[in-house]
Amino acid sequence: MNGDSAVREDPATAIELTPITDQDIAEVADFLCTKLNSEVPWARSCVQPWRVDAPNHGFMLRDGQRVVGVQLAFYSERLVTGCAERFCNLGAWNVLPEFRFHSLRLMMAVLAQGSHHFTSFTPKDGTGAILARLKFRPLDTSAALVPNLPWPTPPGRTRISDEPDVIEKTLTGAELELYRDHAQALAVHHHVLIRGQDSCYIMYREARSRGLLCAVLLHVSNPDLFHRALLPLTRHLLLRHRLVATLGELRIIEHRPCLSVKRNVGPKMYRSASLAPGQIDDLYSELVCVWSNPRAADGAGGLQLLEHRQGGRAPWPAPAASSAVPGGLG
Repeated sequence: MNGDSAVREDPATAIELTPITDQDIAEVADFLCTKLNSEVPWARSCVQPWRVDAPNHGFMLRDGQRVVGVQLAFYSERLVTGCAERFCNLGAWNVLPEFRFHSLRLMMAVLAQGSHHFTSFTPKDGTGAILARLKFRPLDTSAALVPNLPWPTPPGRTRISDEPDVIEKTLTGAELELYRDHAQALAVHHHVLIRGQDSCYIMYREARSRGLLCAVLLHVSNPDLFHRALLPLTRHLLLRHRLVATLGELRIIEHRPCLSVKRNVGPKMYRSASLAPGQIDDLYSELVCVWSNPRAADGAGGLQLLEHRQGGRAPWPAPAASSAVPGGLG
């Protein structure tokens, strides 16, 4: 070897990979606002509102002092069949094109935290192929789209409320805990249906499907009452909230209502050594945290709910950037 030869730095280690801490949120939010979606209030969307001992908010790449890549993560601890289980939901995955080689370092850093069950609720086709290689499995996202029409309904039979005091007084136990954990989440709305002694807690986010402003159900505590009270609920969502349709995955609402249209929403995936698909839901995730205005005048913003289409396979490593909201991988 020539004695005066310079020592070359390994390009795989020249870019620093670090956890995202509370102190990094403002810088990460600025990166995502500039490079991914300027309509999202990232500084608030990056941080889950529920209490959890989270190890980080995901991971980021730095080139010197500059942020060049981000993988958000949302953590939670939940009771599943009486056992405490730790979850990690993968959020926005965005890397500048010139640093694409390092994309998988972000993903692998999150997955190296092996004590969690992992979910990804907004992967595109190309990223889905990458996740499949990493032992993620698809969830069944078969859904039903129900038109919200001004049906005549008997007065007083079903009470529908989004008032926090009414929700607090109606819910008990685990459902009340779910509500309190998500009450400050930016992207979701909360309603209770009350009929006699029965109640149903509904959580949904607003989004567009084929240009239509819809209520996208994320949680339905009592599917039986939901179906019995569907007409007054859809009327309420139309007249009070100007939502023209309601979209519900069958794993949430159990079966298709009458007068509904079949839909397959975008792919959702999970990786777990012990949990079954039926034990995975959409809560405590980017779907409840990451908000962008679906009521924007130009129709932009919000989660675009498209039917899943098989697309071309993305090159390895991961795609450089994503434009999906919320977050989105791919």
